[in-house]
Amino acid sequence: MNTPLHLLKRPRRNRKSESIRALIQENFIQASNLIMPFFITEGKQVRSPISSLPNQFHLSVDELLIEVESILISGIGTVILFPLITSHYKDSLGSYAINPKSFFYKAVYTLKKAFPQLTIITDIALDPYTSHGHDGVISDSGCVLNDETVQILTEMACLQAEAGADIVAPSDMMDGRVKAIREALDKNRFEYVSIMSYTAKYASAFYKPFRSALQSAPTFGNKKSYQMNPANSREALIEAKLDEEEGADFLMIKPASIYLDIIQKIRSNSNLPVVAYHVSGEYAMIKAAAQRGWLDFEHTLFETLLSIKRAGADAIISYGAKELATWLKSSTAPLDEEPTDRQTSQ
Repeated sequence: MNTPLHLLKRPRRNRKSESIRALIQENFIQASNLIMPFFITEGKQVRSPISSLPNQFHLSVDELLIEVESILISGIGTVILFPLITSHYKDSLGSYAINPKSFFYKAVYTLKKAFPQLTIITDIALDPYTSHGHDGVISDSGCVLNDETVQILTEMACLQAEAGADIVAPSDMMDGRVKAIREALDKNRFEYVSIMSYTAKYASAFYKPFRSALQSAPTFGNKKSYQMNPANSREALIEAKLDEEEGADFLMIKPASIYLDIIQKIRSNSNLPVVAYHVSGEYAMIKAAAQRGWLDFEHTLFETLLSIKRAGADAIISYGAKELATWLKSSTAPLDEEPTDRQTSQ
């Protein structure tokens, strides 16, 4: 007598206990794979809440040192830094970006001196520094000039490296900037400073909370002439190939959770480490829903970032990195804990 097929194929056998589920789990979120973003501002004892990003703050360097100490305890070893540039420093060229006396460069130096074991990533783009909010120099006709912008970006990269950055991350999407930055770093004896290229940075609606936090929204037009069309995926492979050829050490996809197909495509076509940026809007949506009691924050964030890992990301930048790392450290089996109706963390 033949055994019915449905009795032979029972995948649930591999899900029947916590230990078996753990034994065959394919993907993991670890604190060491997470990168925590911070917004740096001038002054002392500044810890100003960001209304568009719950649980995130504008921090002066003294407050930043306190935060970094806490994330190192949680197991996170990497940060990415963004400067809040006030209007009196801004001009049409973003000149303050290459001022070696900038508070941002001083903050990077101070942070690296205090925590030499910390990996520091610094963002390279002009939009926080320009009065118009675009990522480059603007022509008389209102277009972003590619090569003129790249010249400034290479100066930024060298200043950031000199301040103590371990990895520089050009987020501008100008053509040829990876090659120019690599050559400039090597020429100035920063050959061990890595480049994490924003390889596939899409012109996304999910950046609004970030732009509000940095006061960097464009004052005219949009960024579609240099950031990628959300409708395109093959174009991401072109960008990834160019960045790899030009000397990038990491390839980044931004946003993350709604671009899992892009992460997977780039992972399948490159052997470089792939980083995904779980951006401000993606984080803020989960926070907002949790604050209303509609979702459990930790479990939802965990599942979201796990999907990003499953798609092929080696590391993830997320505003929830500290919260998740702290939760993972205190939780013995997060996948087996069911969310409850308790008040979730805000």
